[in-house]
Amino acid sequence: MHTTGSRPKLVVSADGRGVVSHAGSRLLADLADATGLTGSFANALHRLRPRGTGHDPGRVAVDLAVMLADGGEAIADLALLRDQREVFGPVASTPTAWRVLADIDTTTLAALRTARAAAREVAWLQAAETRHGIPVSRAGGRDLPGLVLELDATLVTCHSEKEQAAATYKHGFGFHPLLCFLDNTGEALAGLLRPGNAGANTASDHIAVLDAALTQIPDAHRHGTDILIRTDSAGGAKAFLAHLRSLRAQGIQTFFSVGHPVTEPLRRAIRALPDRVWHPALEQDGSLRGSAEVAELTGLIDLAGYPDGTRITVRRERPHPGAQLSLFDHDEGMRHQVFLTDTPIAGGGSIQHLEVRHRAPARVEDRIRCGKARSVTHESPAAR
Repeated sequence: MHTTGSRPKLVVSADGRGVVSHAGSRLLADLADATGLTGSFANALHRLRPRGTGHDPGRVAVDLAVMLADGGEAIADLALLRDQREVFGPVASTPTAWRVLADIDTTTLAALRTARAAAREVAWLQAAETRHGIPVSRAGGRDLPGLVLELDATLVTCHSEKEQAAATYKHGFGFHPLLCFLDNTGEALAGLLRPGNAGANTASDHIAVLDAALTQIPDAHRHGTDILIRTDSAGGAKAFLAHLRSLRAQGIQTFFSVGHPVTEPLRRAIRALPDRVWHPALEQDGSLRGSAEVAELTGLIDLAGYPDGTRITVRRERPHPGAQLSLFDHDEGMRHQVFLTDTPIAGGGSIQHLEVRHRAPARVEDRIRCGKARSVTHESPAAR
């Protein structure tokens, strides 16, 4: 075990003296210490500390994370922590932080991920000792069983030719990272930095990010607990869904709820649906949603190549002003959205509940937006 040294002891008072800015960031540093993350990072990066002198690389990595979470935009912003030695203790210089990041290779990165998983397990064990534990995810006014993982990609604009930056499908320039969040707690579990021209529905990328996210979940929760994987239509590739089903052989009880494009066979099936099979949609609080309806299309669409038990459902709604509609939507006067799920009918709830459960991915968009307000959009090597 490589020691990292303790941080200065803080005294909180209400006399208005000794006031410092960004003091709340110290809580993040303390959390890293309390969960063993700082020590685990130190062990993973010990070879980067020549002769055991200078700043501990594990402590440097934690300070960089704290700086980014506090809104830092470049490695030089470590000066914010460095200038408050009474709060954060000794903080590495910018050149030292550069060297730590530059020396991290693939093997070391894997060790850092293992360290994160170990720290998360400690944090979850501590949460289990409280009366609350890991919170449940909710949709349609109901608790969802198990864990809910959300995958989504986003475009990050880059204003210079950084490594792997490329033109995007929206005629911009930058990156197209794919991220995975745990809806129950809001934790960011895994991410993959991709060039701006990376495909949205690349099955291999989704598999890589999901597998990395699953390794971040403690064994006690990863095995024997239902895990719902929720994505938009980019996660609807057959290879990705087949991988999800194959995880069950490893004792990981995965289910999926993924978007699906409205293809011509789907349009024909939707037009053929009688009015009596449409049911009122639900709001997130469980109340009825006006002017929106859902119907099941299973049996009307060829789902060959998808995992056994895959179901397909459509939702239609009067479009709000300014909504982008396809020619089919204009013709029908309704906006249509389709999703696939392998949640069984028995015990899975009504199609209204499954549909409102699928619409909850708006939460992952909020988390990405918050991340972009912090370090996700910054071009510093620390963010990369």
